[in-house]
Amino acid sequence: MSRFLTAFAPALAPAFLLAACSGASITPSADAATNGGDTASKVALGDTARPTVIELYQSQGCSSCPPADKVVNRVADRPDVIALSFAVTYWDDLGWKDTFASPAFTARQWDYAHAAGRSVVATPQVIVNGKQPVLGSREGELNDAIARNANHDGPTVTADAGKVTVSAGKGDATVWLVRYDPRTINVAVAGGENEGATIPHRNIVKQLTPLGQWHGSQASFTLPAAPAGLKTAVLVQQGKGGPIIAAGRA
Repeated sequence: MSRFLTAFAPALAPAFLLAACSGASITPSADAATNGGDTASKVALGDTARPTVIELYQSQGCSSCPPADKVVNRVADRPDVIALSFAVTYWDDLGWKDTFASPAFTARQWDYAHAAGRSVVATPQVIVNGKQPVLGSREGELNDAIARNANHDGPTVTADAGKVTVSAGKGDATVWLVRYDPRTINVAVAGGENEGATIPHRNIVKQLTPLGQWHGSQASFTLPAAPAGLKTAVLVQQGKGGPIIAAGRA
């Protein structure tokens, strides 16, 4: 089934904006089907000191999202990847309100759309290093995009003694603090398009906060204490909805 929804985003634009959850066109990739879905263990890994950030935008209310959740849950095991799952709000009126969704995460997906000149957002969508959108359920395409958009030079992110340091490089960027839950959380959906399904989530983002600005020189930022059970990632991102030029775990 294909479904299109006009979602109003007053904090982003004084107009109605189009969003799409397109179940008919989203299927697992051919290589995932052939290899039993275990493609993440068969790809060449990149630079673990410069991990590639993949951001999954999904909703428990979208029937197309569970296959993408499974793909990203597998890719999350790669040491050269920071996989983050952002739950969006614009499918919450389909009979089930996502248990993790936040308007801030919906706004972040719209930032990517606007920066790229797109007038729509959709689920399930993966944004790779802030650059390339990929259909979240196509594991082969996702692995290709990770390899193609890896950062091979530029700054690095290191953490020690309650601080995170971004090394010297070129440009200006926002340094983002991300707190996420690394557990596999199984959510039993009791309504909407996925009624009766149990969806496993990993790396669900709980907090997204700017730490400060980086202007090309080495800079350090204080890390507030993490809430119990949450892990920390730090993203260095140019512009609003722009490329992620560095990332690290803290």
